[in-house]
Amino acid sequence: MSSMRFLPVNRHAILVELADLQQTLVLLGALQASPIEGVQELVPAARTILVQFAPHIIGAAQLVRRIAACDLSGSVQRSDVLVQIPVRYDGEDLAEVAQILGITAEEVVRRHTGSEWSVAFTGFAPGFAYLSGGDPVFQVPRRATPRTRVPAGAVALAGSFSAVYPQASPGGWQIIGVTDAAMWDLARDLPALLQPGYRVQFVDIATQTEAVSALSNSISANKVAEINKEQAQAATNLKADAGALRVRATGLLTLFQDRGRHGQAGQGVSASGAMDQAAFKTANRLVGNASQLPVLETVGGGLSLQSVGENVVAVTGAEAPISITTADGRRWSAPRYAAIALGDGDTLSLGQPVAGARCYVAVRGGYEVAPVLGSASTDTLAHVGPPALQTGQLLAVLPDHHAVVAELALPQQELPAPDGEVVLDVELGPRTDWFTPEAVALLAAQRWQVTPQSNRVGLRLAGEQALTRAVSSELPSEGTPLGAIQVPASGQPVLFLADHPLTGGYPVIGCVAPHHLDLAGQIPVGAWIRFNPIRTFAELVPAAAE
Repeated sequence: MSSMRFLPVNRHAILVELADLQQTLVLLGALQASPIEGVQELVPAARTILVQFAPHIIGAAQLVRRIAACDLSGSVQRSDVLVQIPVRYDGEDLAEVAQILGITAEEVVRRHTGSEWSVAFTGFAPGFAYLSGGDPVFQVPRRATPRTRVPAGAVALAGSFSAVYPQASPGGWQIIGVTDAAMWDLARDLPALLQPGYRVQFVDIATQTEAVSALSNSISANKVAEINKEQAQAATNLKADAGALRVRATGLLTLFQDRGRHGQAGQGVSASGAMDQAAFKTANRLVGNASQLPVLETVGGGLSLQSVGENVVAVTGAEAPISITTADGRRWSAPRYAAIALGDGDTLSLGQPVAGARCYVAVRGGYEVAPVLGSASTDTLAHVGPPALQTGQLLAVLPDHHAVVAELALPQQELPAPDGEVVLDVELGPRTDWFTPEAVALLAAQRWQVTPQSNRVGLRLAGEQALTRAVSSELPSEGTPLGAIQVPASGQPVLFLADHPLTGGYPVIGCVAPHHLDLAGQIPVGAWIRFNPIRTFAELVPAAAE
């Protein structure tokens, strides 16, 4: 009990910190073996478990007491699943790793293949598994300057962990080889090849007379692209009298979004979903749909959709002008937050928002779009979900199940203009104590401007003064929730949004309160943010957690 620390995150999550990876895995096993009612997601990391829960089912105080009562003296159960991964040990950092460890490159390979690893936790990217339990010699620092691109299949080392990059991405791990085994394949029942607890053995292809295959009946990512293409072609072949919307212009970026794909943390996948959940649900209700059906989310102006047949649509979210143009050229304005009837050939166009950033377009009946891992949301960081809309694409519309169209609805909140200011409530934690008292005060005292580098992953903020840390040591990767305010080495915060990574290696000074997450998703580039702390940071203790 004494080795656990309980740190506040937000009203829906706490962070449990433990002494080491072994204790973390023991606690994870205990929580999985005897689930606590109300716990919705567990995100394990090197020394922590992010516990997300439903506060209307279990309060933080009760949750802390239940977790504190768990026995950490047990051992981690070994999985029956052993995955062998064939590797070509020709990585560009192999010689440097050998020099760091004071052994030969051949000895690095022998030790890497001579130990059985296990999947401790997942994160960073879908299918990215942190492997522990290798040879004790492996204590390898990350690269001083991360690479902007690490190729898919790269086998790498960092600290005592090994991993395989499932897709090309930036990264700072030391690359010692490469594998052709697909770490992430949406055509499999479990897309992630390596699941938490699995045992892993690396095999040196150079020593094998026959390469060991880590996969069976694998379908490449190209096959997924072919499936998407076939679906798009099927939509293009629709008869003219079938319900559909043709994309005449996409704007800056238009994606399918819904509630998100919750419950996939074990595969390294975060929820994603609509940035403004209230606007997304309201758009569906206005056209008579169930609130969870996929809609279009478009950022900025420029989206243009032409009706094929008759359709009913609604536009919510950002305050943007809406115009309707008929086939014979007549044009008029249409209201936001209202059902709009489109005749065959009518074109709906969205202008540049004067406030807010993202609009949502629902159609009665819903869009015919194939879900991926139970959701039609597109995760731009993880590259999971349907591709972005393309000009000329035909969006098939499903038959409507309800004939009722809701009355005009009012936007739920006032949205910021591109040069405006917005106040976001913040709950301090879980790593507020990693910062100086002056930095904690500065978080709320000064304005932060949203920079052009912002996107669905997060808002990159710039302030006149940077936030300084009281703890300079490296933070082991840990779970990061939606709304986390992460502070990298520059001291300029990043506010994590819907497509944020599941885990992160920089301290989180505070989290945007859940009731302001929709508002955060609507803040445009150039706008200013003021953070308003509504809860001070205090470690939770089993007897007095709130």
